[in-house]
Amino acid sequence: MPRLAPIYSEFFYSPLTEDVEELLARFQQTDSVRYEQFSAIWREMGFSDVFLGIIRAAEMKRFLRIALATAVKYFLPPYSYQIRVGGLYLMFGFYHVQPAVPPVNIRLALRDWDQVQKFLKDSVAAGHQDVVYIYQKLVANKAIHYTAMPHFLTFQKQRKPKREPVCAEFLGRTTAVQELMTADTLEEVSNIQSCYEKMKEATVEVGSKVTMTHRDLTTSLEKCVSEFITWQQKTFSQENKDRSSSDEDDEEDRAERESSSRAQLLASIKKKSYGSCQEASKSRRHRQAQLVESSSSGPEQAQEAAPQKKKPPSLRARTWESLGRIKEESTLQSWLLSAPEQGYRSLIKRMNQAAPFKPA
Repeated sequence: MPRLAPIYSEFFYSPLTEDVEELLARFQQTDSVRYEQFSAIWREMGFSDVFLGIIRAAEMKRFLRIALATAVKYFLPPYSYQIRVGGLYLMFGFYHVQPAVPPVNIRLALRDWDQVQKFLKDSVAAGHQDVVYIYQKLVANKAIHYTAMPHFLTFQKQRKPKREPVCAEFLGRTTAVQELMTADTLEEVSNIQSCYEKMKEATVEVGSKVTMTHRDLTTSLEKCVSEFITWQQKTFSQENKDRSSSDEDDEEDRAERESSSRAQLLASIKKKSYGSCQEASKSRRHRQAQLVESSSSGPEQAQEAAPQKKKPPSLRARTWESLGRIKEESTLQSWLLSAPEQGYRSLIKRMNQAAPFKPA
């Protein structure tokens, strides 16, 4: 019999992931990265009681590793900045409410170190001091273990773990255009443009004949980037509204569909039940006639009854038939154990009669 895997032995736990996504969705609706907003949602959903009810220490440690790994998953890309901040707050909350002694540490892989440092630099540049404080608090408490792998390497563990679905609403918007069009880049483009114009004016042959660039290239680039950012914001907000309204419409349509299918099912059941019942007549004679008709028509509708197999003749009958003798029908019944009186008397009379004398 194969050995069953212990509970909470996978990398993630789907019910916990659903609750975490609901918490992060509420935090995303606040449009803020303040820890005050996150802690209010945390208390409202009662996340401090997530570890209650687990008695065994080994099971508790496995669940703690899953909870911390789930928080780290939302702390890393490809999620947006606000969701990553929520993941950091989740790491802080899960670590400080865990009942394990000594506490289970947060595993952070070395491959993610660059992403974490970039996240901290962006937070410092944006002035989000509470985000930097929460991370430095975890580092001061030695809550983070910088490891080679994000999960434990266990014997007989699945080599290719199943990929967890990524929540599309939490993904960050593309910022490649914004990162490309910085102030330094625009200044460099303007310097190259002015240098090109000067060199073209110095060349008399092509000074007024060839025009390879726009006169105000930097201004047009800034305008295109601003238009793209405005379109992106409008598109994302409209998609979120349409998704919420479509979800509500889908729920209403599903409810109507379920009610209509239920009504159709009940109607079909009633139709079958009433159709199978036959109206009984007042006279017994008519009832018997209906029963005879129904019994005679039943096999014709379903399938004709198979003809009863004829019993093959016995060996004695076949022997008599092959010899050309006709079997005489016996008037005696086969189940009688004694002979009839007439036959019995004739048999006794023959036995008592003396045999005739024959001279030698």
